[in-house]
Amino acid sequence: MSVFIVLLGAPGAGKGTQAKLLAAKTGLPHISSGDIFRENLKNQTELGKLAQQYMSKGELVPDDVTIAMIRERLSRPDCARGAILDGFPRTPAQAEALDAMLAELGGRVGVVPFIDVPEDELVERLSGRLICRAQGHIFHKKFNPPKVPGVCDYDGSELYQREDDKPEVVRNRIRVYLEQTMPLVAYYEKKGLLVKIDGTQPIDKVTEALWAVLPEEAKSA
Repeated sequence: MSVFIVLLGAPGAGKGTQAKLLAAKTGLPHISSGDIFRENLKNQTELGKLAQQYMSKGELVPDDVTIAMIRERLSRPDCARGAILDGFPRTPAQAEALDAMLAELGGRVGVVPFIDVPEDELVERLSGRLICRAQGHIFHKKFNPPKVPGVCDYDGSELYQREDDKPEVVRNRIRVYLEQTMPLVAYYEKKGLLVKIDGTQPIDKVTEALWAVLPEEAKSA
């Protein structure tokens, strides 16, 4: 039976980084809902065209369209052993649809790690980002500061902060995520699948903690 890992974590928790590291370590594909959307839109698939109709009106893409995209991706040969899911499901309704889909495909959700980081630290991580105007080199006020404040080390251009990286915007993004995700956390807690991982540790320690909670089938490439 194929085993799927559902990774949860607020913006800035390091979910994308850990998903890539785990994919490399397990050999399971890292499946990001954002990547699936972009692929369908770029390739102008029937589902992509349908999603575009809603997006062009500024409306949310309905669950059944999103779920159909995910189903198509999970039915490909590279998911025969399972996959690491990043960004899906987002709601209990999507989680129920995923359970039904995996049952049909001969799979199951093996574990749901929730990378937990306090809000203040998430704000510090996200709101410290600086980007150079010339080529988009990325720095961080605390974790990767430029040699000269406000100046890119590589091309000498001005460093600026994106509007959506400003502290008040970041706090709102995190609150929205947590409000939307808490019912999903409760759903997986009830099923006994949720495991909280301390996301304040160094990256390699978080990877070790995640590896320790993976089902054995996910570890055997």
